[in-house]
Amino acid sequence: MRQLIDNLAFNLLLVGYPTGAGEPASPTIDSANRAAAGLLGYGAHELAGLPLERILAPSSLALCRAALTRARQRDAAECFEAELVARNHSFQALVTASSLPPRPGAGKALLLIQAIDPASDFLVMRRVIEQSASAMMVTDASGRIVYVNPRFSALSGYTEAELLGQNPNLLQSGKMSQQDYQELWRQLAVSGEWQGEICNRHKNGGEYWVAESISAIKDSQGNTTHYLAVAEDITGRRAVESALAESEQRFRQMADLSGEWLWEQDPKGYYLYSSIAVEQILGLTPAQIIGKHYTELLTAQDQQAHVGMSSSQQSFHALVNHYRHSDGHPVITESTGLPLLDAAGNLVKWRGVDRDITARMQFQNALIESEKRTRLIIESSINAIIIMDAHGIVTDWNRRAEQMFGWPADAAIGARLDDLIIPPRFRTAHRSGMRRFLASGSGPILNRQTEQVALRRDGSEFPVELSVAPLKLGDSYIFSAFIHDISGRKAAERQIRQAQVELAVAQNELKIAQQIQAGLSPAAPLKTGEFEITGVCLPADKVGGDYFDYFYRDGGRLDIVIADVSGHSIGPALFMVETRSAIRMKSSSEAAPEAVLSALNRFLFNDLNRADYFLTLFYLQVDPERRQLHFANAGHPPPLLFNRHSRQFAELDADGLIVGLRQDVRFERKTVELAAGDMVVLYTDGLVEAEHGEHGFFGLERVKSEIAANADLPPQGIIDALLDSLRRFCGTEKFADDITVLVFKWR
Repeated sequence: MRQLIDNLAFNLLLVGYPTGAGEPASPTIDSANRAAAGLLGYGAHELAGLPLERILAPSSLALCRAALTRARQRDAAECFEAELVARNHSFQALVTASSLPPRPGAGKALLLIQAIDPASDFLVMRRVIEQSASAMMVTDASGRIVYVNPRFSALSGYTEAELLGQNPNLLQSGKMSQQDYQELWRQLAVSGEWQGEICNRHKNGGEYWVAESISAIKDSQGNTTHYLAVAEDITGRRAVESALAESEQRFRQMADLSGEWLWEQDPKGYYLYSSIAVEQILGLTPAQIIGKHYTELLTAQDQQAHVGMSSSQQSFHALVNHYRHSDGHPVITESTGLPLLDAAGNLVKWRGVDRDITARMQFQNALIESEKRTRLIIESSINAIIIMDAHGIVTDWNRRAEQMFGWPADAAIGARLDDLIIPPRFRTAHRSGMRRFLASGSGPILNRQTEQVALRRDGSEFPVELSVAPLKLGDSYIFSAFIHDISGRKAAERQIRQAQVELAVAQNELKIAQQIQAGLSPAAPLKTGEFEITGVCLPADKVGGDYFDYFYRDGGRLDIVIADVSGHSIGPALFMVETRSAIRMKSSSEAAPEAVLSALNRFLFNDLNRADYFLTLFYLQVDPERRQLHFANAGHPPPLLFNRHSRQFAELDADGLIVGLRQDVRFERKTVELAAGDMVVLYTDGLVEAEHGEHGFFGLERVKSEIAANADLPPQGIIDALLDSLRRFCGTEKFADDITVLVFKWR
């Protein structure tokens, strides 16, 4: 046998090493055949007894020791690339280590050496595979892993040693069914190839996605000997696709919940998409809409007026459309459309929204009719009715005044009243009385019926009974005068008194409403050794629909509430009062924020639904003992959580519809831990949506910037700085929407 090995053309070395625990230490060359000795520049017996490190470069020696260990552990051959040191030179070689059955206390291994040209195709291909950015795995015909490249180990988290000899099902995540794997093997058996996407499990337990291609490797007889799998990491792409799908789903859900008809049309005006709101507006399902041309739904009159709209490529806003509901009644919508163009300026599709304004148009028409009736009453009155501003200029002049004084309305309006109807001898007293009233608020003939002498255009004078009433509008006044003959005096008197009573009642009711609303919010900041909280509400009108509150509940927890009823007038203010009462009542029986919101939604649903209002609300509960925040949200802008140490913001948000949309709503509860220096800023949308004509919205980023810049101030100081910045940005002290801000600081 020794002679046979000696005469082999292969380069063989017999190596001995200790077989104890741990890595092989100081392997030595037992013997070398003639071919190996000649390759290394030694005589046949010169290598015997030399340490293996004599013929291996240091880095290659470490590779050899590792290969010997793996070969011994798996009882299999291990191949590695090494730098060999011959007597007079060094060269690159491919070394295969095979373990032999050990003797007591020692082991033997054969090293097969194949010298290779560094520029050879074989070495280049080996390095291509080893350094490939694609993960590669080779299994034998039975599915046992026999090779993985470094990229595969990096992708899976397993080392080469952990993978070799294992079945690839080690990587299964459970996302693919057994039927999927059976189909994979069926395709390999039929065609020898399979391609697809697989979700694998990383060694650390996480999941990753790969686009994998598996090919069968056959021998010269066509028998499958191995399988090669090449995989590309597509985890990021799958995450993007998932996020896009989730975003699209959210868009569709918001479209369905908005109550407005959202649609898309192709460049020719045929519907590609329709939200379910079309059922409520037109009585048609989205399926009945898609594929139709937009003109098919319009009335005949609008079909002629709107033809060619889709090809214009011009956006349109507040376009009034007339439809016919499926049950026959007329429907009026206000339509806004935006053309979507590609990079070359070509129209891709239209996207728009139709808002049902049938009720609003009916109300506007009714209001116009009411104004016409009022004007008709004024014009047909048997009394002269004149309205004058604080400068004595006539602003209204009815037909009876034309007949009584001889001045047509177009000549009288814009002229001074005293020049038209007051005799010259009384004009000085009239002007003095006006100045005195504007300075002191008193006038001897105001709000009284008095007999006066009036002047006609032709210069003639005549006695009249005059009743003048001042009406406060903002910071100024207007004056309404009823001039009539004696027979009409009582009727005119009743009209004026009734007008005065109604005005006084309205003003008094508004004042009471202001007082009530002001008394509902906390009267003072709340300060403890652990935190401080305060808030402010700026109504857009005399009363508003915003509301905030903070109060203790049993157990030492602090409940914080901020809410916004749609609109900002008496109606929303009344709902705000009802909301506060309901919250105070429910908070005594419901402990968790989400439970309070669910009970509140059921309690207010019918009232909000009948009144066509809705309510957004954020409920925050502070647990000082556990240093936690528990919260639930009903469609309100997420409050900002700011840490003064990290200077980072986080938004506190949880799933939940606005109150009043559906009767049964499930609200999500979330909890975050409080850290030292944390601050929570709660606000209504009036803050971020406050607008400047040239600069757009105030926006959330400006809010964050002001909070960060003033984070060291007490809560009231932060609120003052924020509102000062808002006033400077908008250039006004009065805003279009209610604005409410609360600041909670944890010490």
